[in-house]
Amino acid sequence: MEDIVIYTDGACSGNPGPGGWGAVILVDAKEIQLSGGEKLTTNNRMELLAAISSLKIIATDDTLKNRPISVYIDSQYVKNGITSWITSWKKNGWRTAGKQPVKNQDLWMLLDELNNSLNVSWIWVKGHAGFKYNEMCDQLATKAASTYA
Repeated sequence: MEDIVIYTDGACSGNPGPGGWGAVILVDAKEIQLSGGEKLTTNNRMELLAAISSLKIIATDDTLKNRPISVYIDSQYVKNGITSWITSWKKNGWRTAGKQPVKNQDLWMLLDELNNSLNVSWIWVKGHAGFKYNEMCDQLATKAASTYA
């Protein structure tokens, strides 16, 4: 069974400000481009929404949801959050190590549910380093953000 490959990115003009997210899903020789945004948001929320939106598509497709998924993401925040920090956050009642409420808890809960229901590997890639699909996601996110400016 061939892996599904997802690239994601988020963008924000001002932080907070108008934001956008972009994603590319590579599956069965198809390239599916997704994007969206919000008028007043943060870069981290857009990074999270890119991953959530992509994984939702896989999770709701019976022919895809049992396949391995590799998510390539340039956000250390999302990668570290979902692979490491989230365990402590949940154990501590959605509080950080500094006892503060976890920011973006609503989105983390959605991402956690999707991550646990699918076979996802999270791979960090350096942003703006010439990776074709990462650059494509950046363009999708930036374009989406501009529609909310």
